[in-house]
Amino acid sequence: MAHVHAEIASQPDCWREAAQLAPAVADRLPRPGERVAVVGCGTSWFMAMAYAGLREHAGQGETDAFQASEFPTGRRYDRLIAITRSGTTTEVLELLSALRGQVPTTVLVGDPGSPAVALADAAVTMPFADERSVVQTRFATTALALLRAHLGDNVGALAADAEVTVRAPLPIDPAGIEQVTFLGRGWTVGLAQEAALKCREAATFWAEAYPAMDYRHGPISVAAPGRLVWAFGPIPDGLPEDVAATGAAFVHSRTHGCHTVLTSWAAGRTPVDPMADLILAQRFAVALATSRGLDPDAPRHLTRSVVLA
Repeated sequence: MAHVHAEIASQPDCWREAAQLAPAVADRLPRPGERVAVVGCGTSWFMAMAYAGLREHAGQGETDAFQASEFPTGRRYDRLIAITRSGTTTEVLELLSALRGQVPTTVLVGDPGSPAVALADAAVTMPFADERSVVQTRFATTALALLRAHLGDNVGALAADAEVTVRAPLPIDPAGIEQVTFLGRGWTVGLAQEAALKCREAATFWAEAYPAMDYRHGPISVAAPGRLVWAFGPIPDGLPEDVAATGAAFVHSRTHGCHTVLTSWAAGRTPVDPMADLILAQRFAVALATSRGLDPDAPRHLTRSVVLA
């Protein structure tokens, strides 16, 4: 069995452990009112986007997310949070080095012995969420779970939702889909971007992601029979009907009725959190890889960490 299968299935337990860890590391994380930048690369950048949206929505303070190489060094922040599974990614290390003595930095990392730990002012190490697979799943969501716990979210409830999504049937057979577009609003735009990345990484599959309100400003033109639109969180009025008119399939687990493909929740269960929905998208990406005869643990042209000369 691919490592990624076991790592995806372990996410509920990892999220619970992150929630238990959060109070002990609170002094290393943003305080209410601080102006915060969150950085990462690839998957970690998308988790940064999600956290930035959640923190601002919670009224905790202005929060911006950047790809580590694109951080605007001319802006002033009270704190910088870097998310990096390996702690060896070149862009993150270079940024942490450049900011030493200028702004307090905290790194969320899987490997306690990584170079990032030495470069940051503070570290939150999560070896229990580290991974063998090249394709990130549980470390990224566990970092977000920790940050959500620090914001006061009920991560126990999130983990209960995740217990459902690690076992639920996939909402659609990936073998019958030739293209997928993921959509989100607010903080779930980051989740949509991450879902699309998982499909590209694991299965070399044509996948796109957009803010849901922007989808009808052009991207909907690729929707057609045999293609899929998958939305996280609240959706704009009329979107299911507009997608249906194209002939594309539509997945949105927070709705009910004829436009909802995902109908496998236990009777009477409330809709799942979008972060738990991301687990379904991870599983969809792995199933895509398998259906295409690919090894999801050995994605093409990728390594576990990008270390540049």
